[in-house]
Amino acid sequence: MQEQTGSAVATSGAAFQENYVDADGFHIRYLEAGQGDPLICLHGAGGVRVSHAHSLLAEQYRVILFEVPGFGHSPVNDRSTSMRDLARTIAEAASALGLDQFNLLGNSFGGRLALWLALEVPERIQALVLAAPAAILPENRPRIAAPESQAQLMYAHPERQPPRPPLDPAVIAKQDALVSRLRGPNRDPNLESRLGDLNVPVLVLFGTKDRMIPPEMGRIYREQLPNCHYILVYDAGHAIDADRPEAFASVVRDFLQRHESFVVNQTSALINP
Repeated sequence: MQEQTGSAVATSGAAFQENYVDADGFHIRYLEAGQGDPLICLHGAGGVRVSHAHSLLAEQYRVILFEVPGFGHSPVNDRSTSMRDLARTIAEAASALGLDQFNLLGNSFGGRLALWLALEVPERIQALVLAAPAAILPENRPRIAAPESQAQLMYAHPERQPPRPPLDPAVIAKQDALVSRLRGPNRDPNLESRLGDLNVPVLVLFGTKDRMIPPEMGRIYREQLPNCHYILVYDAGHAIDADRPEAFASVVRDFLQRHESFVVNQTSALINP
């Protein structure tokens, strides 16, 4: 069941409408703007964050930002037992919205979730974009809860970011607990052993100034995924879409249009190592 609340989230572009959908026993909040082919976006460990890049993508796509159950003001999620379990919930939410096929974009923690979702329902994924994904991490990397709350680590230029209202400490604690419980090991053999069978078009993006995850981790995705492009975005931190919204939206649009014929967008500051 889909429920519309009538409120909107303003950005420097499209206005995202706040709605709810019931799926897998959860009442799931999502933000939506634009028309065209659906593009589902999955957020990082700090929760839903609408950037100017989302507005730019909404000029061409029906952009849907799901709030993962257990984030924001949703109740504590003690039902999901793994990232795979959570991915199945998101798949049911997409079905409840009538989305048989869709493009998929995941940021950081959401990149790990998006990869699991693609593995669970590959036949429904038109193309997959992983932005600074936290699915494959250095084995000695310490666990950092809710990285999106740490501006100095998230952004290459935090001074350029618009002010955001502080999150309720109780919300932060709830989200941190869920992320810590579900995220799994830095190198998950159950995940990586399946990557070679994922034949959907994949784009992996990292910022050259990512302080959260070493950008060179992108090479592992390119080695393990059979149809993967790996792009570095200059002068961008972990939150690529916030640091370089125009470049981010441009290369994502280009990839979603071209799929296998995508090489590199020549109009933005990108390199393809």
